[in-house]
Formats: sequence, structure tokens, C-alpha cells
Amino acid sequence: MTTTDSLRSGPGPDGRRSANRGRLPGREHLPAWQTAPAASAVPVPVPVLDVVVPVHNEEKDLRPCVLRLHDHLSRTFPYAFRVTVADNASTDSTPAVAAALAAELRGVRHVRLEEKGRGRALRTVWSDSDAPVLAYMDVDLSTDLNALLPLVAPLISGHSDLAIGSRLARSARVVRGSKREFISRAYNLILRSSLAAGFSDAQCGFKAIRSEVAERLLPMVEDSGWFFDTELLVLAERAGLRIHEVPVDWIDDPDSTVHIVRTATEDLKGVWRVGRALAVGALPLDRLARPFGDDPRDRALTGVERGLARQLVGFCAVGVLSTLFYLALYSLFRLGVGPQLANGGALLVSAVANTAANRRLTFGVRGRSGAVRHQAQGLVVFAIGLALTSGSLAALGAATGSPSHGTSPSHSTELAVLVTANLAATVLRFLLLRAWVFPARACPDSEDVR
Repeated sequence: MTTTDSLRSGPGPDGRRSANRGRLPGREHLPAWQTAPAASAVPVPVPVLDVVVPVHNEEKDLRPCVLRLHDHLSRTFPYAFRVTVADNASTDSTPAVAAALAAELRGVRHVRLEEKGRGRALRTVWSDSDAPVLAYMDVDLSTDLNALLPLVAPLISGHSDLAIGSRLARSARVVRGSKREFISRAYNLILRSSLAAGFSDAQCGFKAIRSEVAERLLPMVEDSGWFFDTELLVLAERAGLRIHEVPVDWIDDPDSTVHIVRTATEDLKGVWRVGRALAVGALPLDRLARPFGDDPRDRALTGVERGLARQLVGFCAVGVLSTLFYLALYSLFRLGVGPQLANGGALLVSAVANTAANRRLTFGVRGRSGAVRHQAQGLVVFAIGLALTSGSLAALGAATGSPSHGTSPSHSTELAVLVTANLAATVLRFLLLRAWVFPARACPDSEDVR
């Protein structure tokens, strides 16, 4: 990698490149001006924002893009900035154009990479930058530059960790063909259904990230091509980082050289790879966790146990799905056996699924360590639920005068009794799971969670 830089830059005075395996620090508002150490008495400004423009054989569009971007930032951006042209193994005159721009404009630099890949370019430049806020945009400048300040402002203020431009937000204004519109919406629908993605637009070439987040997150991202954006966002969201979305005005570039079919195929492979890694807990996402409440007022709260509200929400969601699963199994088993056997079988199967779901989703325990012990303890909790629900069925049979193994009350009555009994068992189950199966030391605050 070679670099032509019109700014003297290096590691920031805070030494943020040092390895840090702990949690991310709390977000703070970045200062409007900071300087790097210099031999001369004149302070050298460290840019607050580094905007990367990845290019490959863009000799025609590069100069007007950088001139327009540099002019816009010079006129409207209230902080020190840098524009970095990341050349991905171009074979035309793109390197010469980039070098000329770096020599001509203050705050523009050129980085040359000998291998192709937008993700590879962003990883390389972002990892080497000393700016606390890192962004990128496509060379065609399809996105209106008026969205740049709203994109990075939440990162500068300390409100958010990442920010993305969205062409699918309700107030976005987009001009593009029906084919690209369909592909974009279909792809984001796949992300929502398969990876439970909450962000609306993974592919828009207009994103920003805080440097301390990039330092931890980039080593976890495997892709070096077009799926880099999606993988970055999915991992950040799963780690609980805050992603800010900005509706953008966007005009499609009719001369785009992106190969849609090949890119879509690689993206789907990436979705499968990331989904599998998340399912088995292979990623150390706990290293990306922020402290509870970046606002000091949150830390002053007393009498509220940390994580309780989130665990209750997760437990309720898992409980609703488990109850529906249990009732479906009970109805299925009831076709061939009596109510007690149907209830026991349905409870056993749903209990295993419930423990696994609560282990991962409610209490944040990842990896396989302790999984067998957790399931064994979960079966004890299951036995308590079985005793409660079976006792309810027995009481119903006695009240109606029907033996539990023979003819039974109406199916709807059985289900109503079971729902009531399960609600009582659910409260007890949560308390046992939280206090015994997954105590505080096994929750995400613990260092043994991976």
C-alpha cells in the first residue's frame, strides 16, 4: 500500500490504536478542534471526519467527484476534515488523477491498494486513519451531499455508533429503475427475515462509523467485497450498538459497473455465513458492548437491577412463541394419546426449545460452554411446570367426573385450563431461570460469556 497525503497525519494523541479487549468506552461529544504532536510550534490539525471514496478504474468521474465533495465540506462542514481516495488496483489513469488531487487540494490524500474489493479498501483506510469519525461514499455521488452533515452529526455528538443513508426510508426521495428498486427491497427483506435485521437499507453507499467502534468491529468482518457493509451492520446491531438512519435523496447512476447477479450471489453466500456464525455463537460480540447508559444520569439510578427490563422483554417474547409451540404440539399429540401423555410430551419438547431460546436471546449466553448443564437445569424447571399443569388437568378431570386417561372434557376447556396453569408456571420459570439456571455471573456482563 502506498500513500500520498497532503496532511501530516499519524496516530492520535490518545493512542487509540492500542489493543483493548474490554468493553467500548462510553460515547462522548467530540471536540471541534484537536491537534496531533508536531515538531514545529504550529499545531497540526487532526481531522474530525475522514471521508473515504473507494474507486476502481474511475478516471472519468474521480476528479469532479472529489472537487465537488471537497468544496461542499469546505463551505458547510464546521469541523476539520479529510477526503481519502482509496484506489482498488485501478489499471487506468485513476492513480495519477488521485495523486494530482492530493497535491492540489489541502485535506485530500490518495491511498493505493494492489488488490480489488471495496470492503478491503474501507478496512485498510479506516484502520489506518486517525480521525474519530470515519465515513465513505460512492464516487458517483448518487446521494445528495446535504445529507452528509446529518449523517455524521449523531456520531460527533456521541449519540450513535454508526450511521447509514437509507433510500428505503419513508421520507427518502429516490430516482432509479424498477429492476434495481425490486432487487434492493428484496435483498433487505431477506436480511429482515433471515438475520432479523432492523436497519432499512444495507447497500446504500453512504455510511459512517466512530473510530473506536471500527477498531473493534472491523476484525470481525470477513468479507472484502460488496457484502462488507451488510456484515458490518448486522454484527453492530446484534452487539447492541446504536445505528442512526438518515433518509437521503438519491439518483441512480445509469453507468454503474456493478455486476448485479454476481453481487447478489455473493451477498446471499454472506448472509448464510453470518447467519450460521451468529447461530452457533462464534462471534465475540460482547467486546462491542457499551456500558449501560452513556448518560451519567443512568448510572445514578438506584433500586433498578441492571438488565431486568431487557430480560423481561426477551423472556416474554420467547414465552409467547413457546406457548404457541406447546399448544400446537399438545393438539397434535392429543390426536393419538390421552391428555396427560400429550401434555408431558408437548412440555418436554417445548422445554428444550424454550431453554435454548432463553439462554441465547433473554440472558445473552453465547457459545456451547455450559449448554448441557443449562438444559439439565431447564429440565428441572420443566418438571415443576409439568407438575403444575398435570395437576391442573387432574383437577379438571376430577371436577368433571372423567378419568384422566379416558374420555375428557371439551378440548377448548382443556386448553383454557392449560393456558392458565402455564401463565402461573411462566412466572415461576422466569424467576428460576434468572436466579438459578442463568444467574448474574452467566449474563453478558460476565467475562466468561463469548
